[in-house]
Amino acid sequence: MSTIETLTQRNAAFAASRFSPGLKMLPSLKTTILACVDPRVDPGDLFGLAAGEAAVIRNIGGRVFPSTLQTLAMLGMVAKLNGEEVGPGWNLIVLHHTDCGINCLAHSPELLAKHFGVEMSGLAELAITDPYQSVAVDVTALKANPQLAAGICITGMVYDLATGKVDVVLPNQTKP
Repeated sequence: MSTIETLTQRNAAFAASRFSPGLKMLPSLKTTILACVDPRVDPGDLFGLAAGEAAVIRNIGGRVFPSTLQTLAMLGMVAKLNGEEVGPGWNLIVLHHTDCGINCLAHSPELLAKHFGVEMSGLAELAITDPYQSVAVDVTALKANPQLAAGICITGMVYDLATGKVDVVLPNQTKP
């Protein structure tokens, strides 16, 4: 059986037994998770999320890139257009992980600098190869970003691929 056949069969089983019609567009836990695209790091699995509980943004490294900030701003606009203000009571989780594939790109500083929207001289400050430092860098960047709503609670976490456990590195950082 091909991969596509496998996936469509799984979808049929989902539609028949686990599909939840009528879910709201906005996450019921008022939470957005920024995580890596690495298939070993699925926030739905790691946190036992049910459908509709959280919005998940995934990119290389789960990092804050200019496109991430644009996506967050657009999600805020979608919420507002649906009668909800993102701010106090909302959570933004930045989830980095050990053994991240972004480490493989450390030998391509031009590519990384372009993707982060920084000069090559600024890459060292982004802590590309250390998830504990990089999550702190990204939480700081989010707190300083004027496009992100004031009052939102930003939490930095690192998932350990060796143990399956999440370490809360920066708990409850409220954006001013």
